[in-house]
Amino acid sequence: MSASRTISHTIDSRSNIQLYGRAALASSTTIIGHYSTSFGLAARLLEARVRTPVRTIYALVRIADEIVDGAATEAGLSVDEQRELLDGLERETELAIVRGYSTNLVVHAFAGTARQAGIDSTLTRPFFAAMRRDLDPAPFSAQGVAEYIYGSAEVIGLMCLRCFVQQRPPNAGQLIVLENGARHLGAAFQKINFLRDLSADSEVLGRNYFPGIDPLTLTQAQQHEILDDIDTDLAIARAVLPLLPPGCRRAVAAAQGLFTRLSTRLRSTQTDQLLHARVRVPNGEKLVIAFTATFGPGAWKR
Repeated sequence: MSASRTISHTIDSRSNIQLYGRAALASSTTIIGHYSTSFGLAARLLEARVRTPVRTIYALVRIADEIVDGAATEAGLSVDEQRELLDGLERETELAIVRGYSTNLVVHAFAGTARQAGIDSTLTRPFFAAMRRDLDPAPFSAQGVAEYIYGSAEVIGLMCLRCFVQQRPPNAGQLIVLENGARHLGAAFQKINFLRDLSADSEVLGRNYFPGIDPLTLTQAQQHEILDDIDTDLAIARAVLPLLPPGCRRAVAAAQGLFTRLSTRLRSTQTDQLLHARVRVPNGEKLVIAFTATFGPGAWKR
């Protein structure tokens, strides 16, 4: 083979993988656009170098969630078939992180992010374990819920954090504080969703993420106790915002503001109404929250 043919083949190969990578990233953007207005709005406040990796994380999480909680069920798959698909997705994800390639576009995009940001199986395995737990009808214990929240939400915050600090690595002490904030923010998000989805989880899916509490007889005191715990998580996470790199502070502040508003609305919602309607923040309020995080007082100290 001539030198010119060798060079041409190298250029073609490089452009092929780059094109494939761009297609994979576009698939992640499409998924977040279809599934989450709130997360999508916050993601748009991230600087470009962080925005795309975060979208790849969300896309993988969304695909896994659809296996255990959405499209797969509606397609008529059995629990065993859902578990098989989830196991396959986990294997493909771990292999793609090692290889740098997957035939699954969403996995390929995530693997690229993982390889660059240092996301490995210490974070992906707890996530898939939590997703697998959704296929288990056994009641949750308090410890089980803590493990579930860690795997389904806190590790997502830790994955995003690795993308945030990739170009500006904090020192060891700062990293501990940042990771604690990321975990508490993820936990707050998940607990709020548990409360918002109380009716669907208990009546449709047969799940109860609040051991010791009967969702059908939830009292106002129990409701406020749950929200007190959530507000503590949010306060811990809020205190960490100044330590985040500037390119992601506004987005995290907006996400935090949105869930703080949800917490306020949940606190003012009558307990019996939680079983009949999912509490939401109107789109107009979401825009105000995003505007405040970007241009308001402090504007997360560009």
